[in-house]
Amino acid sequence: MKRIVFGFFAIILLNACSDTESNSTPLPDANFYALTLGNSWVYKNYKYDPGSETYQDTGVIDSVSVVGLEDISGVKYFKMRRMTIGNEAGITFCNPNGEHFEYVRDDNGNLTTIDGHVKFSHTDASLRTIAAYEWGTIVEQLMEGTTELSVTSGVFDCMKSERYAILSNGDIAPGVDSFYYADGYGLIYDTSSTVTNEIPSIIRYLDSYNVQ
Repeated sequence: MKRIVFGFFAIILLNACSDTESNSTPLPDANFYALTLGNSWVYKNYKYDPGSETYQDTGVIDSVSVVGLEDISGVKYFKMRRMTIGNEAGITFCNPNGEHFEYVRDDNGNLTTIDGHVKFSHTDASLRTIAAYEWGTIVEQLMEGTTELSVTSGVFDCMKSERYAILSNGDIAPGVDSFYYADGYGLIYDTSSTVTNEIPSIIRYLDSYNVQ
């Protein structure tokens, strides 16, 4: 069991196998990524402060909603709107202020964008290459089992994937980005890190939601 406290708020990670009983938030009908018109999520961003070794509220808020369903080249995509406020300082790893649109679909368990990028997979546990550079390769992999994650919006049984770099000499870089998704709710929590630092620079978690 792990307990991680970030400054004045607490996020509790309780590692558990998928068959472990819990008092987590009940799941709605099958729709892993909650891709339904009208659904919405609000995320808060926190930045690591080395001095206090805690995460401090940046004031950056991402409001995400499903605003449309469009047929593009014979394939149906959900239109996602993200409105970000509070990032006047241009904080690294936080989204820039303003409105942003993205088209996604659930492709056999893969949350896939219109350009074919897989944002998350809850069915494919293979090691996926995200990007390749001269210095190394960014990869991502779905982890085994589930994690019970407690945030201000509730308690969720999450599947987790990790993104990290394999350097050109074969070493694995210390920095890891983590992504937690819950069945029927979508993204619950994620982290953003530099390649060389094992402590995430930014954490973002679900503060509130409206899921049908």
